[in-house]
Amino acid sequence: CAEPSRAQPVLAGCPVFPADNIWNTPVDTLPLDANSAVYVSTIGASRPGHADFGAGLYQGGPIGIPFVVVAGAQPKVPVTFQYADESDPGPYPIPPNPPIEGGSNSTGDRHVLVLDRDNCRLYELFSAYPQPNGSWQVGSGAIFDLRSDGLRPAGWTSADAAGLAILPGLVRYDEVAAGEIRHAIRFTVPQTRREYVWPARHLASDLTGSQYPPMGQRFRLKASFNTAGFSPEVQVILQALKKYGMILADNGSSWFLSGAPDDRWNNDHLHEIAQLTGADFEAVNVSSLLADPNSGQVKASRPTVAAVVNAASFLPGPVAPGAIVTLFGTGIGPGVPSGLRLNTAGLVDNSLAQTRVLFDGFAAPLVYVSAAQVSAVVPYAVAGKSTTRCQVEYQTVASDGKDLPVALSAPALFTLSAAGAGQAAALNQDNSINSAANPAARGSVVSLYATGEGQTAPAGVDGKPAADPLPQPRQGVSVLIGGLPAQVLYAGGAPGLVAGVMQVNAKIPDGATPGPAVPVVLTVGGASSQSGVTLAVR
Repeated sequence: CAEPSRAQPVLAGCPVFPADNIWNTPVDTLPLDANSAVYVSTIGASRPGHADFGAGLYQGGPIGIPFVVVAGAQPKVPVTFQYADESDPGPYPIPPNPPIEGGSNSTGDRHVLVLDRDNCRLYELFSAYPQPNGSWQVGSGAIFDLRSDGLRPAGWTSADAAGLAILPGLVRYDEVAAGEIRHAIRFTVPQTRREYVWPARHLASDLTGSQYPPMGQRFRLKASFNTAGFSPEVQVILQALKKYGMILADNGSSWFLSGAPDDRWNNDHLHEIAQLTGADFEAVNVSSLLADPNSGQVKASRPTVAAVVNAASFLPGPVAPGAIVTLFGTGIGPGVPSGLRLNTAGLVDNSLAQTRVLFDGFAAPLVYVSAAQVSAVVPYAVAGKSTTRCQVEYQTVASDGKDLPVALSAPALFTLSAAGAGQAAALNQDNSINSAANPAARGSVVSLYATGEGQTAPAGVDGKPAADPLPQPRQGVSVLIGGLPAQVLYAGGAPGLVAGVMQVNAKIPDGATPGPAVPVVLTVGGASSQSGVTLAVR
């Protein structure tokens, strides 16, 4: 598989918002905000930066904003809100004695952040106080689906003044230790304007002067800032400040960066951030990324298609009607992968996650979609053509066309390796998986799976799962196992699988030389499958 065009942060097995979310989008090439210099001056051009997190305790509480991860079975408890009209109603899965910002005796913001790792839902509370009966009295609370780009309703607060989630903007030790922070960082300033800008949803000020930054304003560390000489972990933070920047989320101290407490932090190293001053930052204009003010998903850039290969062999070459192909590129789908599903007509949905693959304008059924890889079934409408033009549309933005040769057949065998070679994806006669540890006997029947057989009889229907009458290739099918002709007992649609997947039942020749890697070749018409595919035979 190809690497995604933009890697998303992951915590406890959950995505921390999709990869194309505004939190996870680089801003290092975006233009400056027109008020950048004024904002920096107002916040404090000479004021130092500060890592508002670290190891150990300060005044009896953890240094930073802590969070706790729970299982989906964590019992939920009642929650009563001071600002109930802008809070998501409980109950919330708060475990006994969760970490509280500032500690249990704190009189500050007292944030409580809970991540349900099984459902990837984030529960955040502000001014949270436990009650003797097990319930909680809090100021406000918000629930976020970490797989979604959805924002709070316009004008609503959250557990944060800007109406944003807190956890996605925290600096966490594990990501710094891994060498890269892949998201913007939450930060505070003393005074903000009575406005908010995307992706923020709430204001928290009576000040109207244009010198004050609005909630949600994005900033970044200047590209010219020299990071040499800083500790390795601080260099990781500084690089993130250059690439992803930081989002203004609350009123507080100047240039205070938010993070999660962790006893593995080296506080002396974190104090190096005080070498930065406000003059090292600049405000960024992110308006070019805005697609929908009610979504955190950024506007798609023009998708690019780098390669189109057979989905079984992973080799380039001609396409055939009904063949399953894989496209590699950038920006061709969403950050969260989406798999095959059927529509109400019982056909494979040809529009997954706002992606379309077109062959000469005909929409292809989609099997798998992600930001860098899409698998689709070539429409049967290309039959009879010598070439077809392939394009990808993502969020209505189309890639350049890619001209592909069309053949009557372009067979390839599916394998157990993503490389398209090695052990065939085959079933033995007893329906067990063929492998070196489970070889098929000579004279027994194996079921092979392939694509690229071309047009069928009855004619293939785009996206239709194979069912009686099972479609069979119009061209002749033959199989060699160990270089010897194998008797083909059946070649046609694989029951229940999408049109374009062919099942071939072949009898292993009695004279085949046994071994864990006996070559197998499928021929349909005048074209043969890729080399290097093997069966285990005893």
